[in-house]
Amino acid sequence: MLADSPPEATPVAATATAAATAPDRAAPRRRPLTRSVGLAASVAVLAVITVAGIAVGAKQIPLDQVWHGLFHYSGSATDVVIRDVRLPRTLLGLIVGAALGLAGTVMQALTRNPLADPGVLGINAGASAAVVSAISFLGVTSLMGYVWFAFLGAAVVNAAVYVLGGTRSATPVRLALAGTALTAVLTGYLNAVNLMDTAALDKMRFWTVGSLASATMPTVTGIAPFLAVGAVLALLLARPLNAIALGDDQARALGTQLTRTRVLAMLAVTLLCGGATAVCGPIVYVGLMVPHAVRALTGPDMRWILPYSAVLSPVLLLGADILGRVAARPGELQVGIVTAVIGGPVFISLVRRRRMAQL
Repeated sequence: MLADSPPEATPVAATATAAATAPDRAAPRRRPLTRSVGLAASVAVLAVITVAGIAVGAKQIPLDQVWHGLFHYSGSATDVVIRDVRLPRTLLGLIVGAALGLAGTVMQALTRNPLADPGVLGINAGASAAVVSAISFLGVTSLMGYVWFAFLGAAVVNAAVYVLGGTRSATPVRLALAGTALTAVLTGYLNAVNLMDTAALDKMRFWTVGSLASATMPTVTGIAPFLAVGAVLALLLARPLNAIALGDDQARALGTQLTRTRVLAMLAVTLLCGGATAVCGPIVYVGLMVPHAVRALTGPDMRWILPYSAVLSPVLLLGADILGRVAARPGELQVGIVTAVIGGPVFISLVRRRRMAQL
């Protein structure tokens, strides 16, 4: 053989190479430039909806007064509404929306199920059960107090799901079944606590439907580091999650450590979902709708789905929040109610589609 001739490809190497490029080949020839332009356009839409979140609400405020409240705060009633109410609420919607979108994307990739969301492994139920227990039995009332209990509940359920799923022999189906079973048990527990403790129920009634109304700047700054760590971890898992989407055998052939990837993915979801649930309550469908819609636009490559989901999920959440404030003036509908009303028909349409976007 000549020294300059290329080495002959082995069957394993050929298989690995084909698997590594499968996400790009599966997409219908979407060029990186097109995806980049689409992502830039999504960021522009997010900027517009962010401004709308501050400017639009139950009380109509002219744009010049919005500008004054943001950059020339004087302590007037209008400035207080802008700086102390709408700005924290919008910022919380931004980070929580991104967290839910990333968590849903990771869960769909981990379970290889395009209709999965963070609730499929019981993450939301675990966080909710821990927070409700803290409110009912320990008298916890602060939002930041909820955070640690939410993380604890999410982490315990994560560990339980992994153990019930078979630890080293865990598969997406086993994990999903274990999560569904634990969610049913925890939902029964939540209902029992609510029925037995009416005082706690009164405190929880707005939190349990999902709301941004209680946002404050200390809440935003307190929860942001946890969500930031979860977001960075989720983005770093893009390549291993691409490999897992090809199946366990192909992922191993590509050198992916399945156990480590699943543990890190579940840690990311715990941080993202636990933090979001602690400060806003369980908000449904955001982690389901956006990643699925994004996948139809970008193809199955997680390196694009994750950033798109992180940008477009806050668009949906803030849009739902604005709609809830405008539709029920002078009151408002909680954002969790609006996302549920929107998400129900969307979920039904996804189920009824003959062809869904592949992972």
